[in-house]
Amino acid sequence: MSDGGPSVHASAVKVGQIAVLIRGPSGSGKSRLAFDLIMAGRSGLLERAVLVGDDRVHLATVGNEIEVRPAPPLAGLIEIRGLGIRRCDFVEHATVGLVVDLDAQDAERLPAAESLKTSIFGVEIPRIPVSRDYSPLPLVVAALTTTKS
Repeated sequence: MSDGGPSVHASAVKVGQIAVLIRGPSGSGKSRLAFDLIMAGRSGLLERAVLVGDDRVHLATVGNEIEVRPAPPLAGLIEIRGLGIRRCDFVEHATVGLVVDLDAQDAERLPAAESLKTSIFGVEIPRIPVSRDYSPLPLVVAALTTTKS
């Protein structure tokens, strides 16, 4: 693992074998999407989904992959709007396999291929840009359960 592993303002949920890294400005719905993914896993809509971290996570390179870990003081904590900070199950680390950018300026109905990937520390990862006025959960579920035609 690369040393340091910088802390970033993001949330992450492990869905099946990969982590979904959720980025976006404050108030854009990162915690909401994280909890929605956990609930989608519990309902059977997705594979089992478990929190990695909410609000701040650490990223590091491990070989040719990006690993995400919770920020230690926030491990196992998630903000639920209307309820406050709640405790839930979490995993210590996961490999990032999808990035969701909320309030993305480049979100389009039919996005260009280059906008559907991002690079973190030189590692290319699939990406979903989501506009402010669109619910991200259906896009993430579609990305995780369908294949490109």
